Amino acid sequence: MEGDIPPEELAGFEEYKAKVAGTNISGQTLLATDYLNHFNEIVMLLDMLPDMPDMIEECKMWQPKDYKSHFADSSFSDKQLAIEAYDRVPTKFRRPFEETIGQINQLLLDGMDRLDHLIADGVATDQLQESCRALARAAQLLMDCASSIIHGSDRAMAQAEIDGLLGR
Repeated sequence: MEGDIPPEELAGFEEYKAKVAGTNISGQTLLATDYLNHFNEIVMLLDMLPDMPDMIEECKMWQPKDYKSHFADSSFSDKQLAIEAYDRVPTKFRRPFEETIGQINQLLLDGMDRLDHLIADGVATDQLQESCRALARAAQLLMDCASSIIHGSDRAMAQAEIDGLLGR
């Protein structure tokens, strides 16, 4: 795997690979799954939304947060190391990771906007439930993709795959 890392990135990667040993930061990529907690929170709210439509206001307060900002605001025990290591994540992992995070953010923001309109229009509970379920399922699949990148995959989902999840 390290043979795939360009020489100009290898020294920084090797230095931080040693520093993250024994932590919850992946030695393969220098990324931490704790970042995905930012998305787990909103997915849990989406699961509750059909039964409590007034929670849409709380859902709308959720905003994307980049990797470093998440850790700066977190109680993660190795948060400073996670922030520092991010600058040494090899491009082969950082690029698909950031692409996937961008896809999750856009999916959630667009989806919550649609849900807000459905609730405001007084849509039937079963339609709201199906819309929430589809959005949560698509977000979870993208989070699974991000998790696999954190653990060493270098593949993001194509937009056509995401559209397929949403039935577009």
